[in-house]
Amino acid sequence: MSGPVSAGAVARKALWRTVFSLTGGLRVDGAAALPAGPCVIVANHCSHADTAALIAALPAGRRPAVAAAADYWFRGAVRPRICMALCAAFPVRRAGGGSADLAAAARLLATGHDVIVYPEGTRSRDGETGHFHLGAARLAVAAGVPLVPAGISGTRTLLPPGGTADRPRRAAVTVSVGAPVSVGARDPLTDATAEARTRVVALATGRAG
Repeated sequence: MSGPVSAGAVARKALWRTVFSLTGGLRVDGAAALPAGPCVIVANHCSHADTAALIAALPAGRRPAVAAAADYWFRGAVRPRICMALCAAFPVRRAGGGSADLAAAARLLATGHDVIVYPEGTRSRDGETGHFHLGAARLAVAAGVPLVPAGISGTRTLLPPGGTADRPRRAAVTVSVGAPVSVGARDPLTDATAEARTRVVALATGRAG
């Protein structure tokens, strides 16, 4: 457990657990083997339900914070408040400045929060896991914490991306957490990022050994 359990983290986990119990169920594999301290968690991203699934899956004591697209989730006066309250999200710019925003998340790790990052930078529209950017691995190195892959399946069926199709359906969701990827001063970020993507895909598709 990364730090003291907060009321907000407990409430968010309970909320999303309840939601998934009503929409098809949530299965969690591997969460018990998470590192003792905080970590950067990287996952595939094909639905707005992915963040809810991860929050519901992770122990509340890990107090996960989520990197969210500033241009989408932090526009206007109401959406940012909802995003922060329901997902403990923080803004990351996608059109310049994103690297600095993500680097600043080291302070969250230093205070015991896990940080969730979607290295693709956006939701997949075809269900395939796209290219991973280097920011998550760079953050893990800078903060001196593990880089942990997580694969999510079922959320694309539950809440498909795009326009009028973006409506909830019933579907079982699975979150599978894997072993940390080696990433440090002597490990090239490109290699660690590529390995993280490989493991995320294997976990999401049920092919992890």
